[in-house]
Amino acid sequence: MKVHTEYLHFHTKTHRAYIHITPQVEEIVRKSGVKEGMVLVSAMHITAGVYVNDNESGLIEDIDQWLEHLAPFRKNYKHHETGEDNGDSHLKALLIHHEVIVPITAGKLDFGTWQRIFYAEFDGQRDKRVIVKVMGE
Repeated sequence: MKVHTEYLHFHTKTHRAYIHITPQVEEIVRKSGVKEGMVLVSAMHITAGVYVNDNESGLIEDIDQWLEHLAPFRKNYKHHETGEDNGDSHLKALLIHHEVIVPITAGKLDFGTWQRIFYAEFDGQRDKRVIVKVMGE
């Protein structure tokens, strides 16, 4: 079995951001030489996530509004008693999750029609990483 690991690096200009990363993941899969297997894409931070969905701007806005409704920014999170001010970012990351696994077939990501991979940032404006680990034959 082959295993190939690379890291994507982000430093968003905004506090929250949704970044389409399918092209970067596709390139890493291509470089790995794996024809049949899977790729793990995982945010390495507890205030960020990775998800699969449609690359449509209205949907991305809907996702952001939904997350803000479920986990709004506010000053009275218990987490803030530690000196932090990002309690909502942790909750948003729980809703999105931190990783996805995508199958690889014939050397390509084996997606449904509209599926794409996104990095979701909820506490940005600082350095963050995503691990991309390709495994297979």
